[in-house]
Amino acid sequence: MQQAGATPANTAQDARGTIAQRDLVVDLIRTACVVLVVVVHVTMVGVGSGASGIRVTSPLQELPWNVGATWVGQVMPLFFVVGGFASAVGWRSTVARAGHGGDPARDFIATRLVRLFRPAVPLFVVLAVGLGIATAVGTPADLLGELAFGIGSPLWFLAAYGITQCCVPVMARLHARAPWRTLLALLLLAAAIDSVRLASGIVEVGLLNLGPVWLFAQQLGFLWVDGWFARRSRLLLLGIAGLAYALLVPLTSVGLWAPDMLQDLNPPMLPLAFLAVGQACLVQLVHAPLTRLMATRPAQAVVFLLGRDGMTIYLWHLPLFILLNGVGLLVGLPFPSPGSGVWWATRPVAVVVLLAATLGVARLVRRADRPLPRLTPGSDRPAWSMLAAGAVCTIGPAFAVMQLHLSFPLALVGAVAIPLGVWLLARTVPAEEAATPVPSAGRM
Repeated sequence: MQQAGATPANTAQDARGTIAQRDLVVDLIRTACVVLVVVVHVTMVGVGSGASGIRVTSPLQELPWNVGATWVGQVMPLFFVVGGFASAVGWRSTVARAGHGGDPARDFIATRLVRLFRPAVPLFVVLAVGLGIATAVGTPADLLGELAFGIGSPLWFLAAYGITQCCVPVMARLHARAPWRTLLALLLLAAAIDSVRLASGIVEVGLLNLGPVWLFAQQLGFLWVDGWFARRSRLLLLGIAGLAYALLVPLTSVGLWAPDMLQDLNPPMLPLAFLAVGQACLVQLVHAPLTRLMATRPAQAVVFLLGRDGMTIYLWHLPLFILLNGVGLLVGLPFPSPGSGVWWATRPVAVVVLLAATLGVARLVRRADRPLPRLTPGSDRPAWSMLAAGAVCTIGPAFAVMQLHLSFPLALVGAVAIPLGVWLLARTVPAEEAATPVPSAGRM
């Protein structure tokens, strides 16, 4: 959608200017994180068939160095740091466009939640239909439950990231006033919540850390936008990263937190905050070579191809992986023994096939990611209650899946509530907000 008076030539120039002005390393890291998540899941799920029937194992977790690898491969803290970068850029842009008479907080939250949950609409519809059919035909409950658990495991991100997006207006103001006190307060709050959880033995208490832990990582992204990491010397950044990882050793050695960073993910725990610090510093250390890489056309092409549909890839890769394995079993494809040398040799092929399949699905469902009708300038603005209802309808089902695991009833609730929530949220965003070009990093 072009603004009045804009010509195609001017639009192309604006697009090139936007690419030149933003930090393409952010796009690279975000895309790399998504691809790494796909790689981890492809190597974590091993499907084999034999005389005893179908066997599902986790070859990656059976390796002796798996726990140590999670200190490198657990990229969700970095994902939230990059999200903080995109959120800070988006928030400042929204404030600038809103002027003195607008409501930037409402515009920002509605816009970000629409962009986050719109790709989830077709997924929940497909899951509801698929699980409904599987239930109707009498699929064994234990098998269906195991499949649903695997398919729904990545959906926690929708709830966690949606919550952090709702907090951006407040956290941005706190960052502007007292960035270091804000970071310290979040760190202490995360530690306090973990302490209560560990002392009481009530695991659900840890869900409160969906706020402090991920908001802490997000605030690091705000520092990134401010240029704080770029102004630090390489020696200092290396020292901070080393200290962050060094502190993880005693934290995960006393029996309170697991040394496996995947176990510390849901609910999120204090070690992930220190992991976010180390990852942010290490990214800055390699920022210059990554910038040179992103100056090349092949790198830009790959990153923009995958990054444009990053959320769709993330949401669909596990359902498609399970579906592709099921089809392979039905047609009698030979499955190497999970964990064998042949099996590991086929993992790159599996990743490429899965990424191609998710990109194909992205093309089919892209209609769901098109702009929805927005308010026209001068029309009455809906109350904050509409925004709150939209946030509950979108974040609520994802939160329920995170806590109760995916099932047919929850998929059905999501298939109804999330489209309704997206529609409500879209009705609160003014037309000029929808017409503003958004960098791909801002679409997280």
